[in-house]
Amino acid sequence: MAKQLDQHLDRLVDVLVENATVVLSGTKLASQLRVPHSTLWELIERLREMGAEIRGLPGTGYQLVKAPDVLTPRMIRRSLPAGEFGGRIHHHYQVDSTMSEAARLASANAPHGTLVVAEEQTAGRGRFGRTWFSPRGTGLYFTVILRPKLSPAAAPILTLLAGVSVAEAVSELASLPIDIRRPDMRWPDIRWPNDVLIGGKKCAGILVEMTAQPERVEHAQIGIGVNVNQAEIPAELAAEATSLRIEAGRGFSRLEVLVSILKRLEHYYHRLEERGAGAIVGRFGEISSYARGKRVRVTDGQRVIIGETVGLSPEGMLLVRRDDGEVEAVLSGLVRPES
Repeated sequence: MAKQLDQHLDRLVDVLVENATVVLSGTKLASQLRVPHSTLWELIERLREMGAEIRGLPGTGYQLVKAPDVLTPRMIRRSLPAGEFGGRIHHHYQVDSTMSEAARLASANAPHGTLVVAEEQTAGRGRFGRTWFSPRGTGLYFTVILRPKLSPAAAPILTLLAGVSVAEAVSELASLPIDIRRPDMRWPDIRWPNDVLIGGKKCAGILVEMTAQPERVEHAQIGIGVNVNQAEIPAELAAEATSLRIEAGRGFSRLEVLVSILKRLEHYYHRLEERGAGAIVGRFGEISSYARGKRVRVTDGQRVIIGETVGLSPEGMLLVRRDDGEVEAVLSGLVRPES
């Protein structure tokens, strides 16, 4: 039922946008959607709740005045160059988690590059079981299904690949050039391995999960959440989080942000295939202030490492020189600056 409702809403948005200069009769709209008039009215009211302005003209029909900011598959395909990523698109107005939905689809043999995108998540999640604040219509919440030719041990490079893609997209769209030498941190930084920051506050997060055999990855899901148009951040998150709108002082097209990230994801995925992990590790090191020369605290369960970062391993692990001079290769953990 939810899937059918999503499809009806997508179709209604597409029809209204394509015919924005004319008045469409209720009979014609209902016929195109293949729904009764009562259902059409409910769909129109749902779009109005999402910010659409739809003028109802008694005895005449409906006309779109202002389109809702939603990411229908048709809109995405029109803006996204032909390629593997986004070849199939599953769009939801509300879902528990795009990661969970993508895992279900991947288990049912969804092809490489399948995109799952949602307007709202009720149980969005990040690393270490944390929740991801996912309000309707202001952020980006999406997952891409991959079928990489990687061993499980090599799969963590996908997290760094996604971080580079998001940071570069944010830099371009928000006109914030990446410069890891700037002391004010007013640029998209990557906190190893998966957080994109502006001014030291998180604007995007990445989660990678996979299903694997001992020697190969069957499928992986790259989940990305971006705070795009939130004008305010909840008080309990304000010290740690921000949005593109807050940092740039203007609103953004979520469609433009999504397409920019997807294009870079595909670009760097092909670079990984062609040149290996070194190409991704090298680029990550160029644009992350955490890769080298940062004093950090790494927490991994009960284990804590304090020291200065001295680069990345060929596989993308964070290298930390402890205060006793020993260098540790960190595979996972929560990384924070240490004064």
